[in-house]
Amino acid sequence: VDGDTVILSDGRQVRLVGIQAPKLALGRKTFKDWPLAAESKRAVEGLSLGHRVSLRYGETRADRHGRVLAHLYRADDLWVQGEMLRSGMARVYTFPDNRDLAVEMYALEAEARAAKRGLWAHPFYAVRGVEDLKNDIGAFQIVAGRVAAAARVKGVVYLNFGADWRTDFTLRLDGSALKMFRAQGVDPLAWKGQMIEARGWLRFWNGPMI
Repeated sequence: VDGDTVILSDGRQVRLVGIQAPKLALGRKTFKDWPLAAESKRAVEGLSLGHRVSLRYGETRADRHGRVLAHLYRADDLWVQGEMLRSGMARVYTFPDNRDLAVEMYALEAEARAAKRGLWAHPFYAVRGVEDLKNDIGAFQIVAGRVAAAARVKGVVYLNFGADWRTDFTLRLDGSALKMFRAQGVDPLAWKGQMIEARGWLRFWNGPMI
């Protein structure tokens, strides 16, 4: 279907969990293909088309669209998501209920980033600075910057990256996210003054926010 979705011979549509490939419009009139979307689709075709595969599930086995959520492995043990990340044809894109292989996926993504493979050589996918987000609202981005202030408000932690939280980039960590950080012994409030990287869909609420 595209760089992160395949259809099996039994008719099941599988969303390759844990990655996000450049998106194709797929008939959506108001949506434009992202750069390298066609190349990403060809890459996953080359890895999977005609191969017998097995599925490895996370906690959630299907999404609201009825697609199966799984890691895809060929009979020769090749991990399709891993190869897509290694070749720079996808980015890591995890959800709370499907993070089993996140450490391995980030390592493969880092390898592709360092070598500037695939999408990592294209400015559309460049890591953004906190001052460079005005034209990226509504897009999935990776943002790097130094935390200027950290505060907890009604059970939510806000990490601000500028002098004015009303206009500057902010990260919002809700209760479920904070629970996962606590389980790892991590306190985001201690990140003031540190350089960090975050990824997600940018929205506008008192400035750009993830």
